[in-house]
Amino acid sequence: MATKRLFLLNGPNINLLGKREPGTYGHASLDDVVRLVSDTAAEKGYDVVAYQSNHEGDLVDYIQQAGEEADGIIINPAAYTHTSVAIRDAISAIHPPVIEVHISNVHSRESFRHQSLSAPVCDGQVVGFGIDGYRLAALGLIEKLERREK
Repeated sequence: MATKRLFLLNGPNINLLGKREPGTYGHASLDDVVRLVSDTAAEKGYDVVAYQSNHEGDLVDYIQQAGEEADGIIINPAAYTHTSVAIRDAISAIHPPVIEVHISNVHSRESFRHQSLSAPVCDGQVVGFGIDGYRLAALGLIEKLERREK
């Protein structure tokens, strides 16, 4: 039986979680996020491949790789959410379902954060639940994948 796999991709400055603006992003680290998603996915029989980059092209490469290897993708494009046509195009070019996650409620913040270029090509979006949004995204994504198998 093939391993079921989720890719967890995080964009710029997510490596600074726990240090950067804790009033907005909380005190949890990126390692905490990876552990939360990995534990949640493992309970449902999925492995997680986690990757973070501050570089747009690297994220595009990983999205393309995930398109070949992953059953589904959870992505926090971070600041690239609002600026990257390249990430949007990479997501639209692949077939696994993609869920976009944001730790803060981007819709209650600065106006430039209200528009996501990637959300229209994703299967869902979770915002404003802190790092627990990643767990919610994993559960929703796995539920979507399990429904497809039936």
